[in-house]
Amino acid sequence: MGIRLEVNGREIIAEKGETILSALSRHGMHVPTICNLKELSPTGACRMCVVEVEGLENLVPACSFPVEGELKIKTHSSRVLRARKTNVELLLSNHPDDCLYCERNLSCELQSLAEHLHIRERRIPGKKRSGGIDRTSPAIVLDPAKCILCGRCVRVCGEIMATSTLDFAGRGNELKISTSLAKTLDESNCTACGQCLNVCPTGALTENIQFPGLEPHLSDPKALVMVQYTPAVAVSLGELLGYRPGTDLGKTIPVLLRRLGFDFVVESSLGADVMIMEQAAIFQERKGQEKPYPLITSSCPAWVQFCEMNFPELLPFLSPLRSPAQITGILMKERFAGQLMHGKKRVISVLVTSCTAAKREAKSGEMTPQGIPVIDFVLTTRELAKMIRLSGLDLEKLQSGETEAPVMIHGYAGKLTAAAGGEAECLTRSIYRQETGSEMDPSKLQRFRIHKSYREATVKTGKGSLRIGAVNGLAEAVRLLEEIRAGRTQLDLLEVMACPDGCINGGGQPLRAREQTLRARTKAIFDLDNGAEIRTAHHNPDVNRLYKDYLGQSGGETSRSLFQTAFTGRKDN
Repeated sequence: MGIRLEVNGREIIAEKGETILSALSRHGMHVPTICNLKELSPTGACRMCVVEVEGLENLVPACSFPVEGELKIKTHSSRVLRARKTNVELLLSNHPDDCLYCERNLSCELQSLAEHLHIRERRIPGKKRSGGIDRTSPAIVLDPAKCILCGRCVRVCGEIMATSTLDFAGRGNELKISTSLAKTLDESNCTACGQCLNVCPTGALTENIQFPGLEPHLSDPKALVMVQYTPAVAVSLGELLGYRPGTDLGKTIPVLLRRLGFDFVVESSLGADVMIMEQAAIFQERKGQEKPYPLITSSCPAWVQFCEMNFPELLPFLSPLRSPAQITGILMKERFAGQLMHGKKRVISVLVTSCTAAKREAKSGEMTPQGIPVIDFVLTTRELAKMIRLSGLDLEKLQSGETEAPVMIHGYAGKLTAAAGGEAECLTRSIYRQETGSEMDPSKLQRFRIHKSYREATVKTGKGSLRIGAVNGLAEAVRLLEEIRAGRTQLDLLEVMACPDGCINGGGQPLRAREQTLRARTKAIFDLDNGAEIRTAHHNPDVNRLYKDYLGQSGGETSRSLFQTAFTGRKDN
């Protein structure tokens, strides 16, 4: 039975043991927070959510105060508002005054709170935080001067991503967020997943912006600028441009990119389709071999980095394939560029993605043969939105039916890989076709579409059965790998995505997506697949043409030399 709470004179029902904040949120009552996030453990550190409880002398943090009995609560009394205002003023006292130049200007939670509480002057003087900006990572920038010590990044890095790259260091006024042994981000065990900057309320953690360096190439007549974009970008870009979450701009983006100055547009899902073909061939090669671990996917660069640093013993079981973006990048430079040069002197390859880890991947030694990167610039969904606003393009007036040669090359089933479980579903379809000679009914793979951090399906193939798993979130992946190591779980194939919910929740996506937003993005991906005439990689005409004219057979010598790499253990980090 519920517990009655009186909140600002209104009666609501709370569950025993839940926090005051949880009860208020369920009943549509807003209380500001900074340190609190629903999926993370509560700390009460920022004191922004303090409320007044009758009978208690001190204000209490709503995020960590449990409901054990009937309470009378005031959420916006004059005493509460004074406390919140003072807390924000204290945070502002040592915060930089460079809002106009900050990457998070107009999307900063501290700025928003100051506006909400009508703070219009600096009443409390304070010493600015010291510490230089760390730009060593190709993906993430850390600016300690803008940190307000909320601890969100520490908790998401440890609790959700199982990496614990960031932690509190120092004491008193010298307290700061730092990496282990004060290493730079590039030297640390950071996977560049970007979940920390997705939860950072200020500009302390931001992505390493690359689009300003790209702009001169777009206007250079001697440069052939080729671009690929991922399906996660297509279903989330609209959120930054005034569209509802889950709006698919897949038909508009190619025209938009051409208007921005790109010469050639490819869907990254083309590389995903090729990856599925190659992965299925690798699976058949390894089938029947007695191994303690399943074949594990390598499409997620943050997961690969994590595996190299934390589970080097698993590398022999990791698929040797590059990520879909890298595969597409190779095809762009090795296959498509030669057909499009027409007097151009150089090729520039660009990726637009939801993944900040792709920025690090593009610079890694494994992906830069002879020191030449496959992908020259990696832009996030947020960066593309900035470019659109800079260009003055009006998406409402862009006609999706416009075509500007060269014609775009498509991926089909590969679009599913943007959602957690999507790669496992695509692979199962292709492996089933290889083993039975018939097409699989997609409705039999609905288990990969349930909203859980781990999904599993067993598929009968006639000759036997396949047990396939899909896990998202590195902490959950670690738990599952321990289960496999102990022999309690047996799988033939395992998909691992570092970010919770997969690529649609990557570090380069619109910030602080709510659960309903993530579900809308995922639904949009599933709808694309459900409504497609072609739902398997082996029926993609562009892929079949590539194999016929260029690659030969899947798993053959050409595709091995182009698309496979060797991953290296990095325990020293």
